[in-house]
Amino acid sequence: MGKSKISRRNFMLSSAMGAAAGAAIIGTSQTSWAGANGDIRVAVAGIRGQGGGHIGRYLEIPGVRVVALCDPDQAILDMRLKELADKGIKAKGYRDVRELIDDKDIDAISTASPNHWHALITIWACQAGKDVYVEKPCSHNVWEGRKIVEAARKYNRIVQIGTQTRSDHGVQEGLKWIKDGNLGKILLARGLCYKRRESIGKVKGPQKPPETLDYDLWTGPARMEPLMRKRLHYDWHWVNNTGNGDIGNQGIHQMDVARWALGVEGLPPRVMSVGGRFGYDDDGNTPNTQMTFYDYPDAPLIFEVRGLPIKSGVKASPHFKGIRIGNVIHCEGGYFACGTSGGSAYDSDGKKVKKFEAGGAGDHQSNFIDVVRSRKESDLNAPIEGGHVSSALCHLGGISHRLGTRSSEAEIRKAIEDKPDAIETFDRFKEHLEANNLEVDKLMPELGPWLNFDNDTERFVGNEKSLELVANSMLSRNYREPFVVPENV
Repeated sequence: MGKSKISRRNFMLSSAMGAAAGAAIIGTSQTSWAGANGDIRVAVAGIRGQGGGHIGRYLEIPGVRVVALCDPDQAILDMRLKELADKGIKAKGYRDVRELIDDKDIDAISTASPNHWHALITIWACQAGKDVYVEKPCSHNVWEGRKIVEAARKYNRIVQIGTQTRSDHGVQEGLKWIKDGNLGKILLARGLCYKRRESIGKVKGPQKPPETLDYDLWTGPARMEPLMRKRLHYDWHWVNNTGNGDIGNQGIHQMDVARWALGVEGLPPRVMSVGGRFGYDDDGNTPNTQMTFYDYPDAPLIFEVRGLPIKSGVKASPHFKGIRIGNVIHCEGGYFACGTSGGSAYDSDGKKVKKFEAGGAGDHQSNFIDVVRSRKESDLNAPIEGGHVSSALCHLGGISHRLGTRSSEAEIRKAIEDKPDAIETFDRFKEHLEANNLEVDKLMPELGPWLNFDNDTERFVGNEKSLELVANSMLSRNYREPFVVPENV
């Protein structure tokens, strides 16, 4: 199957009819709207990597049937359909997600597509009366994240983001314990993505996409550009047109936990970022070394990305207080440290005082399915409103970075001189680069501007006029017809 044979007008008409039907059935029995025998009929879109995990987890949930798969790469689609067929499961296959969404025999869509597709798939699915599990980050930019929230509300859909740490019992208990004051006041929430990333290489000219791939469908709402990297799949994370760098890839999980720890529902009044892509010259344009400061009034949030090893000549990644990928929540009387699951509390001397066992993160999709059945959105562990805010934090940091100017160490220190936590973080930023035989004043990192932000309007305000104009333009993007995120969902 090639490009969709249905027009955008006809697709939207059928989607609207589907949404109306979905709205009409809420409150009826499960059997009347969720397929034969009350099963939830799930389709998975974007099935190469993480999407393969989605398929496996849904197959393990009682009362769930995987009835359709979608991927613009025919080879990947055929592979996954065969895997299901070998298990005795016959599923439909689609290359065009619009045709998948238009399938009336699907109740919920689970998408692990590239970031630039997340919002549009989610919005279209909501319009068609389907519930959605969307991978993190839920959006490619701030504006389209808010549109997802609006669509979920308008069509009364259950939408969960894939920040599965929200379902981890150990992290839940640990954060509650410190919020109850057991280590005193929270002073700083820190997120860490210390994950070594190799160079993705550098090409001399446009590369040919895989022959089995419909590149137009894969590109979707992003700019249509020649493929300028060796590997189409996965390395899209490190290209701004389709990905959000490691702050929006692995880091969104830790960003979400940091915000959760602070108990903040909205976005901060100020943000700034320092970083760059250091240690190699390749086709990526997102930072592999970055520190981002979110100036929440009660306690700040700092996010760190380290893509280089602990030092030159080794492969291991660095760590901070024993954590490579995770969080450190600094308190008056100690800190709480958690990795990708569970965590431990420490006193001011670094002595462990309490451990919180991991468990439950693997049940994140089960939580989604439970709420699809119950329609009690309050039971979602990671509802889309919070998912939007955590994703938007990543995007705000990215905007400050992309608006940055190459700056010396002295200039960077001047910009953060009144923020002791930022200075301490920058000191370690510098030490890390030096351990990799890199000098800040030779690299001249991008020093992003302090950007003032209004949470109510989700717009930059109170900045120098020309800077604010450009920054606000980066809250969204120019969409490519017919893959346009609608202003009115």
